[in-house]
Amino acid sequence: MTIADLTITPLTVPRSLDAPDAEDFIAFGELNRLVCDEEVGLPDLAPSAAQMLASWQDDSDSLNVGFVARRDGEIVGMVSLVYAQEEHARAAEFDLLVPAAYAEDRIAESLLAFAEDDARRRGRDVLQTWTLHRPAGTGESLTPKTGWGRIPATALSALLQAHGYGLEQVERNSELDLRADPSMLQHALDEALAAAGPDYRELGWQLPTPPELRDGYASVLARLVTDAPSGDMEFDEETWDAERVTRRDGRLTSAGQLVSVSAIEHVPTGEIVAYNELLIGEDRAGVTHQFGTLVATEHRGHRLGTIVKCANLLRWRELAPLSTRVSTFNAEENRPMLDINEALGFAPVSYAGAWQKKL
Repeated sequence: MTIADLTITPLTVPRSLDAPDAEDFIAFGELNRLVCDEEVGLPDLAPSAAQMLASWQDDSDSLNVGFVARRDGEIVGMVSLVYAQEEHARAAEFDLLVPAAYAEDRIAESLLAFAEDDARRRGRDVLQTWTLHRPAGTGESLTPKTGWGRIPATALSALLQAHGYGLEQVERNSELDLRADPSMLQHALDEALAAAGPDYRELGWQLPTPPELRDGYASVLARLVTDAPSGDMEFDEETWDAERVTRRDGRLTSAGQLVSVSAIEHVPTGEIVAYNELLIGEDRAGVTHQFGTLVATEHRGHRLGTIVKCANLLRWRELAPLSTRVSTFNAEENRPMLDINEALGFAPVSYAGAWQKKL
């Protein structure tokens, strides 16, 4: 259902943030931060307009589209969608951004209907979104289909439920204090390397990925959507090769971002079988984000997750010494990874709900 006095128009993707038509895209970044701040008090969870622009300009692997809701010329909300470009892709991921000042005005409902219509026009029949939550208190709480974790009910979660979305999974957002004594990280790394043995070798680099590692890195990046715990969320399998790694590197290092990678090579086969990424924006005193972590299913049980996390965090103290904390998300049912995080000092600060609807 839409509102008569609401105007919804496509979000313009500018050539640069200095371009005359960049105003709405800059507002998109600011609104993203505002909503994260209002929902969980963590505005740094949202990337800036500068950090997002390269991904929105390049639709080689994923298509990003957005819509802006205005009332009397004032922006009152936005919705963004991401479409994988593989021919077999069925899913559409969207993010509703409506500030608290307009939460009661049915703007979110109008934007949700607009997003669903766009997904239908593009032939997608699986809709997915994520909601942010503070730790569950004494009020009404929701438990996902996985049975792991819970989140407090919100106006947005009620809207999604009313429109046929199911809560599939809960993710924990944890932070690590980078000012803590690093000796614990070194000790954990030494123990894990000894347990893994000579069949596994740790590799480290900063993006862009060295040419000789791109094929191997492509193989392990492709497995994130198939090997990571995802409940009943239907993620589209992705096609990766060295060229896609190069394109991704370019997007991730845009706007002055720094990315460090720790990976594990399985020596007998030469395959990369685990990785961890840390990313920070141009402000090197800002929050560090753990961008991706995975251990291939058949190589679990060898402490490889501990190795890539600890090795990367120890290098990060030299690469970004002014950053004071690392933020990461993990599925609540992913106890092996949460066990590692907790042992290293990560503490929960917020939660995310993964929602899905099949058209």
